[in-house]
Amino acid sequence: MGEQERDWVDQHVDRWRTTFDGFDPEVEGVMVRIGAINRHVKGANTAAFEQLGVGQPEYDTLHTLLIQPEPNEATPAQLAEACHVTRAAMTSRLDRLVDLGYVTRESDPLDRRRIIVRPTRAGREVWKQALELAVVSEKKTLEVLSPREKVELNALLRKVVRGLQR
Repeated sequence: MGEQERDWVDQHVDRWRTTFDGFDPEVEGVMVRIGAINRHVKGANTAAFEQLGVGQPEYDTLHTLLIQPEPNEATPAQLAEACHVTRAAMTSRLDRLVDLGYVTRESDPLDRRRIIVRPTRAGREVWKQALELAVVSEKKTLEVLSPREKVELNALLRKVVRGLQR
């Protein structure tokens, strides 16, 4: 590998290479690079969503709600579970989304103790705008790869993900 092809991860791996037996520089390089890519995309998405006045937690909640089967509704508990947050955290997210006019919380007519969360038209629109910004950001992140390289990378990552499912 030429010096110009090296990145900061190579320097990180070099520092750790002799730290302990069993250290695999290739595994370390892959894991650190995946983490760096993930942080970059999350940061870019967060900045884009904030331009729309929506934080990452609110976007995640809207996204989770809008990918539910029609009519795109869920209880706060279902949303909390799907977003992997506590019910208290979900209440806070929903309060903000209601204040922004992006969701409604209504009593279920069949069981008034049950609350149903539904997106508003404005919520659908801001979600769509945020999703479009995320797609642009993600494409830009991978524009250094050729179409063939993207297919190859996808195949390799798919293999890793399938290995996690075993």
